[in-house]
Amino acid sequence: MDQLPNCPKCNSEYTYEDGNLLVCPECAYEWTPGSESENGDELVVKDANGNILKDGDTVTVIKDLKVKGSSSPIKIGTKVKNIRLVDGDHNIDCKIDGFGAMSLKSEFVKKA
Repeated sequence: MDQLPNCPKCNSEYTYEDGNLLVCPECAYEWTPGSESENGDELVVKDANGNILKDGDTVTVIKDLKVKGSSSPIKIGTKVKNIRLVDGDHNIDCKIDGFGAMSLKSEFVKKA
């Protein structure tokens, strides 16, 4: 039996073939065989519309976001300049006027 590679995203050994793609059942990551070496350590972050974000981009908040420890939320339409991408659940580090340093999830922003 041919040994399938581990998932490049979560390193799960339970990958399977689906047509010409390999699929990880644990994190739902899909990739083509041989592409794991190309994308190995590259962090790809997409906004709510599927646009790829890069360090230094400007994004706009698409939903009012509650902030722990603050009585006022970050309002929809707030522009955030010069973002920095990081690995993790909250994958955008930034500074927001009136709030300071903050981490945001990419699913709540769109590229400006």
